Amino acid sequence: MAYTDDAVKAKLSSLNETQESIVSVAQWIMFHRRHADRTCAIWLERMRETTVNKRLTLIYLANEVVQQSKARRKDDFLVAFSPVIAEATATAYKGATNDVQDKIRRTVEVWNQRRIFDKPIQEAVEARITELDKSRSGKKTGLLGGSLFSGASGSSAPTELQPLIPLQLAVSKASVTSQPATTSANAEFERLHDPQKPTPTPPVHAARLSALLKSLSSAESAVAESIRTRQDLVHGLEKLLETNRTALESDKAQLTSIQERRESTEKKRREVEDAIMRGASTPYTPDPATKGENGQNTINGRTPSSVEPERPKVEELTPPPTTDSFTPPTDLSNFRSEEVLSTPGYPSAQFPSEPSYLATSLQSNSPLPPPSTDPRYNTPSSGGGGGPAKKRKLDVEFEGFGAGEDAMAGLDEDVAELLRAESGGAIQHPH
Repeated sequence: MAYTDDAVKAKLSSLNETQESIVSVAQWIMFHRRHADRTCAIWLERMRETTVNKRLTLIYLANEVVQQSKARRKDDFLVAFSPVIAEATATAYKGATNDVQDKIRRTVEVWNQRRIFDKPIQEAVEARITELDKSRSGKKTGLLGGSLFSGASGSSAPTELQPLIPLQLAVSKASVTSQPATTSANAEFERLHDPQKPTPTPPVHAARLSALLKSLSSAESAVAESIRTRQDLVHGLEKLLETNRTALESDKAQLTSIQERRESTEKKRREVEDAIMRGASTPYTPDPATKGENGQNTINGRTPSSVEPERPKVEELTPPPTTDSFTPPTDLSNFRSEEVLSTPGYPSAQFPSEPSYLATSLQSNSPLPPPSTDPRYNTPSSGGGGGPAKKRKLDVEFEGFGAGEDAMAGLDEDVAELLRAESGGAIQHPH
């Protein structure tokens, strides 16, 4: 079948939801890819005129054509469908049942995943569907409340770019609207002014010129709207650019300040390290009011280099000497019994008896003999510290001790007399 407008309309009218019908019509359309622009224009007109149930079949037909063209790397229909696909999808989506809308959204998601259309075209299609969802009372959202078309590559834009998103969507929408209007107006103009075609009759010529004026007016309005949206986008970009320029100058100033502080700190560190190497970790601050003879600053009459720190005061660890001596005096020559007996609280008549060898040992500084093991002398005293002591039998234990000599020789007379009295006469005066 030759390609004509009527042939295209007939193919679209015979289209049904079966896969065989969709594939068959798609192959015929792709065979006549030279007329891709005209075919897409007729397809859009059919989309507007047909019923709601028939529109989903036309979306499936466009999906088959564009996917096969992408796979075969034939861009004729991709370029032809790009200007009209957003409007056609919105037309099919609007007023459809929930089941049909879900199928259309699924088809749009496939286009996004497989990168069928360019990013601005894809965003325009998704924006039109999102606007329709928002206009409904029970708008549909994703499983987590996000966008319906947020795929793996769709991430939330930064806060600074949020004002630019609606501007970019408006540009994409205006571009989608202006492109087909411009293409159609230019095609009608070329066809009407083709020198190879005969001039029609004046009434027909006037009617065609009126239609051309209408097409040119529509294209003019669409292009003007595209220009306005692009100017808004450029203004937003310039504002963002100016903000970033101001932030850039501020960052440069901060960088200069930080570098200066780093260099100053590094220089100070080198000075401190040099001072440590010279043995002066803490620099001295001279008194400016004190001057030496040669005009140099001095501290207490000396230059800072000659000043040495004072030695720290430490506590002596050696204990002080004790005043009380526990060593008994060995010199009994100055001992006075009257002083002892006259001491207050000293027990009278209970002076303990001492053997004669004690006095001799004290006088000669010789060591005392070991205590006797004889039980006669180990009998404990019956009284306390003030009771009478048991008489020791010196004549039995020390027979012949000091025989023929005065045991009290060298002692004070009073002490010797006292010892003789206490010994019961055991120690006799040689005379």
